[in-house]
Amino acid sequence: MIPKSQIVNLPVYEPGKPIEDVKRELGLTEVIKLASNENPFGYSPNVREALLSQLDHLPIYPDGACLELREAVASFLGVKGDELVFGNGSDELVVLITRAYLQGGTNTIMAVPTFSVYKTNAEIEGADVIEVPSIEGAHDLDGMLAKVDERTRVIWICNPNNPTGTMITETELVRFLNQVPDHVLVVLDEAYSEYVKSEEYPNSIKLMDEYKNLIILRTFSKIYGLAALRVGYGIASAEIIDKLNRVREPFNVNHLAQKAALAALADQEFVRSCQQANAEGLQQMYAGLDELGVKYYRSETNFVYIMPERDSREIFNEMLKLGIIIRAFPEAIRVTVGSREQNEKMLAAMRAVLTPTAS
Repeated sequence: MIPKSQIVNLPVYEPGKPIEDVKRELGLTEVIKLASNENPFGYSPNVREALLSQLDHLPIYPDGACLELREAVASFLGVKGDELVFGNGSDELVVLITRAYLQGGTNTIMAVPTFSVYKTNAEIEGADVIEVPSIEGAHDLDGMLAKVDERTRVIWICNPNNPTGTMITETELVRFLNQVPDHVLVVLDEAYSEYVKSEEYPNSIKLMDEYKNLIILRTFSKIYGLAALRVGYGIASAEIIDKLNRVREPFNVNHLAQKAALAALADQEFVRSCQQANAEGLQQMYAGLDELGVKYYRSETNFVYIMPERDSREIFNEMLKLGIIIRAFPEAIRVTVGSREQNEKMLAAMRAVLTPTAS
C-alpha cells in the first residue's frame, strides 16, 4: 500500500501524558497534570444535569446542523446563524479549513512556535508551509506579510498564541488585516480568548463586517471545561461558512456535546469565576518563577511559557518523577495554570529541579 508521500514523515501529535499512566509507570500515588491547558476548576454544574437528561437519546443521530446550539451561540455573540460552523473541537475546524482552501501548489503562512496542528494539516493537503519566527514570543506580523504571494491561501494567527501566551492588540491586527490581499483567508484562532484581561485585545467579531476574509475560531474545551466532549466553532461570513460545510462530516458534533455546550454557555457566572481564579494563579506563578530567576513570557492565557537555561526534555522528565506533568518544547516548557494548591506543588517541584542544592 502506498500512502500520500507528504504524510510519511509527519510527526505524530503527542498529547499530555495521562495521569493514570504516569502513576502506573512511576509508582506514584499523586500526579498533577499541567500539560494540556485544561480547566483545573472543572465545568459548570449545569453540564452534569444536562448530560444525565440526554442519555435516552443515545440511539439517535445528533443534529448535524447544531441548530439549537447555533441559535444560542449566535444570540450570545450577536452574529447570524449562517455565520457559524461547529466542529469536533476547534481542531476539526483547522482540518476543514485546510481541506477547503489548501492543496498542492498553494502555500500557507504561520508563526513559529504556534499551534502545531496548523502545519500538520496543511502538509497533509500538500501545501507549502512558510514559518515566520516569532519575536519575543509574539507573531512577527510584518514578517508574515512579507511572505504573502499569489500562491498564499491561508494565514494563521493564534491570538493569544499557543504555546507562548502572547497577544496581538486590536491596533496591530487591524493594521495587518488592511494589508492582507482579499484572496488570502486569515484564521484568527481565539481558543483562549476568554482568559484575556488586556483591554487592547481585539473585538474580532466587530471586525468581520469589514474584513470578509476573516474567520475566528473558538472552543468549549478551555475555560468551559468540556475538553473531553470536543466542541469548537468558527465565526465568519456566510460565504466562508458555506465552503466549510461542504467539506464537513454530516454528524461531526455528538448530541451530548451539543447539550453540554448549551448548558456551559448559559452559565457565565462559572466562566467569570474561572477567569478570576486563573488571573490569581498567573500572579502566583509569576511570583514563584521570579523567585527562581527564570525567563518567561507574561501570559494572556491559562498557561505560562518558561525558558530555563536547561534542556527542556530533562526538566520534563525530572518534573514527571516528582508527579508533575508539563509540556516540553525544543527551547522551553509550558505549564498550565492550576489551582492554588497545584501551582504550589508545581513550583516546589520546579524549585527542586532547577536548584537541586536547595532541595
